[in-house]
Amino acid sequence: MKKKKWPFVYVAVITVLTYIPILLTVVYSFNASKLTSVWEGFSLKWYRELFRDRDLGEALINSLILAVLSCAFAVLIGTSGALGMSRRKRKLDDAVAYVSTLPIMIPEIILGMVFLSVFSLMGLPFGMVTLVIAHTTFCVPYVFTMVRARLVGMDRSLEEAALDLGATKWQVFRDVILPQILPAILSGVLLAFAMSFDDVVISIFVTGPKVNTLPVKIYTKLKTGVTPEINALATVMLFVILLCLAGAYVLGCKSQTAVEKAAGGK
Repeated sequence: MKKKKWPFVYVAVITVLTYIPILLTVVYSFNASKLTSVWEGFSLKWYRELFRDRDLGEALINSLILAVLSCAFAVLIGTSGALGMSRRKRKLDDAVAYVSTLPIMIPEIILGMVFLSVFSLMGLPFGMVTLVIAHTTFCVPYVFTMVRARLVGMDRSLEEAALDLGATKWQVFRDVILPQILPAILSGVLLAFAMSFDDVVISIFVTGPKVNTLPVKIYTKLKTGVTPEINALATVMLFVILLCLAGAYVLGCKSQTAVEKAAGGK
């Protein structure tokens, strides 16, 4: 009996240590008091103050633009790479796929230093351009991995049948391949969007003085202490990230179900 209790105790301790601080942040974002140590009742005034803050609003818009552009380029590069690798069978394919996922395994501080050095050598002005390039780099593996996994389970006979019936390669991609890989693309995009929108370390290295992203803005504000306004902002960001991750999970499940149905129908 004691051995059976240990896994439950372990999970309970990890859950408490991980989620209690997050829960407290959410709770105190509705605190009427400016002091997080004193509860003066439920209030939404910090959310009203949050939406009145022009600097945070500008940083939010920059973060959204950055995440959307990064995800758009990641879709083009990641999907093209996955499709290209699915059409060729060589011994180094697994090694290439592994190298393609390195940006999400290398520590962010190292990637940030590398980008800083490269952009400095290239003479690129630090700002939105360097941010988009850096974020696209670590967003591509999310899309690439999802799409490549989906392509592995696809039935190639559908493409061959479409070609035999006179369809062009573009028509085959648009009408046969794209509908099957779309859930995987959307799942990868949602994960990439969440990672880009939430990034601090790499953004600090490659941003410029005229461009501020929301996570960087929060980091600079935290140097003077945690305010209820920051708690409210953290709660909003947490809600957005949870929505993205939930959407990625649902789309991933749909993609897996489609693969299983295709496999069962063979």
